[in-house]
Amino acid sequence: MVNPSQEMGVFERVAGRGSFAGAAQDTGLTPSAVSKLVTRLEQRLGVRLVTRTTRRLALTSEGETFLKRSREILAAIDAAEAEVSSARLSVRGQLRVLAPPVLAVDQLAPALPAFLARHPRITFDFLVTNRTVDLVKENVDVALQTGTLGSSTLVARKIADLTQVICASPQYLARHGRPEMPSDLAHHSCLTLGRRPEASIWRFRVNDRTVPVGVKGAACADSADMLVRLAIEGVGIVRLGEIAVAGAIQKGLLQPLLQDTHQPESYPLWATMPPGRQRGLKVKVFLDFLSGHFATQPWHGAAAVGQTA
Repeated sequence: MVNPSQEMGVFERVAGRGSFAGAAQDTGLTPSAVSKLVTRLEQRLGVRLVTRTTRRLALTSEGETFLKRSREILAAIDAAEAEVSSARLSVRGQLRVLAPPVLAVDQLAPALPAFLARHPRITFDFLVTNRTVDLVKENVDVALQTGTLGSSTLVARKIADLTQVICASPQYLARHGRPEMPSDLAHHSCLTLGRRPEASIWRFRVNDRTVPVGVKGAACADSADMLVRLAIEGVGIVRLGEIAVAGAIQKGLLQPLLQDTHQPESYPLWATMPPGRQRGLKVKVFLDFLSGHFATQPWHGAAAVGQTA
């Protein structure tokens, strides 16, 4: 079935060539098909667009109006197609990015100016939250998350391999002492992420053996930001991903503990996307930038500062 833009295209050729035969040559249709298409168009609009004579075709006043509007619409369609096509070859457009607060504020925001300097035609719409988000429903291009991925149809790309850090505030250590070996944690308040039983099991390497140590404390939470604040306030010892505690360690608000024996769990940083988004050029350059930036693991410098403080 011929759509309105195709009808306009054929009609524009009829007007331009002044005959059905000429329009047929330009459109690949037969003269009869062109004539029938114009007739159906006139019937649908309820007006005569073309005056037919034995020698040539002439546009009616309604035909002139329709031709003018048709050319404007066809030009707009051509411009839209050209713009979308060129977007595949030039890096531009809006990126909707989902990230947890601790990653977005402490790590992504400081890195963003360098990316925008390289790609000034890209703009960002950030969703900064710990809540679960339907990426398709909320039109998210890239979601950044840490830890183990669940089963889903999303496309995932690993950005960096992270580790975990056990740390506490100087105030807490001054009041309760510094744990020198994993078994000392039984006498300390340990803050845990999440309410799963495994969150209270911290693993260490002692005499070439993996030793699980059960911990407990004054609080647990499903927010790394909350646990960092509690640890800074001296409520207890915390074990979190290095990007969550790097800023506090660098400022001297937290100090790493038991790093020689701690056996951290696998803790990668992932970029997840709805299927197909990974093929967009703006998404590709953003993922490449993230991989390059976080490959240097900028938070490690903060941990080193904390260890020597």
